[in-house]
Amino acid sequence: MDQTRTAPVHRTPSHPYATRLHWTGSTGGGPRSYSRDHTAVAAPATPVVELSADSAFRGDPDRLNPEQLVVMAASSCQMLSFLGAAARAGVDVLAYDDAATSHLDLTESPARLGTIRLAVTVTVAAGTDEAVVRELTEQAHHACYVASSLAVGVEVGVTVRFR
Repeated sequence: MDQTRTAPVHRTPSHPYATRLHWTGSTGGGPRSYSRDHTAVAAPATPVVELSADSAFRGDPDRLNPEQLVVMAASSCQMLSFLGAAARAGVDVLAYDDAATSHLDLTESPARLGTIRLAVTVTVAAGTDEAVVRELTEQAHHACYVASSLAVGVEVGVTVRFR
């Protein structure tokens, strides 16, 4: 009889996330004069993200803006949560696409992002039970750390394709 034991897995109760942001310029010319361009990095990752404000607020449209990053984070978190749930359930996911959207609601005070809508298309192996895929989508939504952290709602719609 094998008496080998595996060490228990201990989860750290907290995972810190730190970023560094940098901007230089001058606001001396007033609110219409300064650059909204800035950079951010999140170690240990090395890529520098070039950011700006939304072009409607004098930002550079060729750079990502903070609102896009929030929508992107919700989309990415849902996907990662779904893929993990599918792998644990033995569901063979072949592709995952999402066309995530939100909008800045300037009628709210303070202004805020509206509901983030994830329009997910999941391609799974032929013979997969579609109801299982839909249940895994719901499980992933409840497990998504980003969606759970936001004050704005996140809605997930899923289309299932078979290959």
